[in-house]
This record gives sequence, structure tokens and C-alpha cells, in this order.
Amino acid sequence: MIKPLVDRVLIKMKENEETTKSGIILASSAKEKPQIAEVVEVGPGAKVDGKIEEMYVKKGDKVIVSKYAGTEVKYDGEEYIIVKQDDILAIVE
Repeated sequence: MIKPLVDRVLIKMKENEETTKSGIILASSAKEKPQIAEVVEVGPGAKVDGKIEEMYVKKGDKVIVSKYAGTEVKYDGEEYIIVKQDDILAIVE
């Protein structure tokens, strides 16, 4: 199990769809890097002026992250990315 520290968040990227809404199959080179991810684990928050900063995301949230943010990590055959909470742009509801 990977447990992020301070204001870090462990995410797993969602796969892009292989076909468009009109049914066109996309080649792998035509696909953009996905920006929607699922939150797997959340750190406790950074300490700022002696108080723990609130974490705005929680395990299971779907989020939009900055395109080139984070550090890629492989663990138990799975690929994850560790990002700072600031690299998360929005929660998808």
C-alpha cells in the first residue's frame, strides 16, 4: 500500500475511450494523455503555521489534474501518479 505524505495525493489515471461518440476508432498516437483520474489515497495535509492544511479531495473522488503534473509510480503491477493537492484542478461530480 502506498500512503502519500503531507499534501500529496495518489491517483490512478482513467483510460481514454478507444472510439469517438460517432464510432471512429482512434489510433494510440491520436489519443491525448487523460486528465481525469480517481483518487486512491490522500495524505494528511501539510502543516502551515502550526495547523494542518485541509485536504479537499478524498479517496474515490474523480478529479481533473494538470496535464504534466506528478511523479509516475509502478507498484504491484499497477501504474499510479503522486501529485500535490495544488495540481488537482477540479473534482468531477
